[in-house]
Amino acid sequence: MHTGKKTSKLAQAAAAFVLLAACSNTPAAEPEATATPVQTEQPAASPVPSQPPEPSAEPSASASPAAVPDEGTPPTALEAASTVMNALKNGNMETLSAWVSRDHGVRFSPYGYVDTENDLVFTQEEISGLMKDSEQRLWGSFQGSGEPINLTFAEYFERFVYDADFADDAQISLNTAENKGTMINNIKEVYPADKYDYVDYHISSIDPQYQGMDWRSLRLVFEKIGEDRILVGIVHDEWTP
Repeated sequence: MHTGKKTSKLAQAAAAFVLLAACSNTPAAEPEATATPVQTEQPAASPVPSQPPEPSAEPSASASPAAVPDEGTPPTALEAASTVMNALKNGNMETLSAWVSRDHGVRFSPYGYVDTENDLVFTQEEISGLMKDSEQRLWGSFQGSGEPINLTFAEYFERFVYDADFADDAQISLNTAENKGTMINNIKEVYPADKYDYVDYHISSIDPQYQGMDWRSLRLVFEKIGEDRILVGIVHDEWTP
C-alpha cells in the first residue's frame, strides 16, 4: 500500500499552505519614496484686471511746465526787445516792421548821441523792403574821421545795427545804458522815461587784443502806449576816439 507516501505528500502540502498563509499576513514593504518632481513651469495664472496705479507724488516745482502768458497780454519792454532783437539777428524785416510805430516810424542812430535833426527815420511801410533797396543814403558822419556815412540800408545794417551778436552775447538792462565812450549819450533827453522805455544790449569786448576798445551797444527804444510797446528808435553805440 502507498499510505505512507500519501501521508508524506499531505504533510508537505499542509506545510506549504501554512507558509503561504504566514506570508500573506506579513505587511508588504512600502515602496521607496521617489523625489517630488520640480515644476519647471508654473501653470499660467488666470488673468487679473490690472489695478490702477498708485497716485504719484506731487511734481517738484522745477518739473512744472513754464507758465504761458495769457493770449493778448501786452509784452513788457524786455519781452518786446527780445522779439525785435531776434528779428534783427535773422534779418527779418517783416517782423521788425510789425513793431514799428505807424505814427512816428523808427529812427536809426549810428552812435550814442541821438541826432533828432539828421538821423534817418523810416515808416512802418518802408521798413519791410529796405534790405533790397539799393539807394545809398547819408546816415551821418563817422566819428574820428568825420567822413560821411553813405551806405545802403543793408550796408548800414551790417555796420551800425547788428554788427555783433547782441541776441546771444550781450548783457541786457532796462532803462540803463553803459556809458564808456566820449560820445554824449542823450537818450533820456530825447526819449524821456515817462513816455519811453529802452533796452540796452551791451557787449563789453569782442576781441581781447583790443582790451575793451571794441565794445558795442544796441539800444531798442519803445514808446509806451498804455501797456503796449511800439518801436521808435534803434540806437547803436561803440567806442569812439
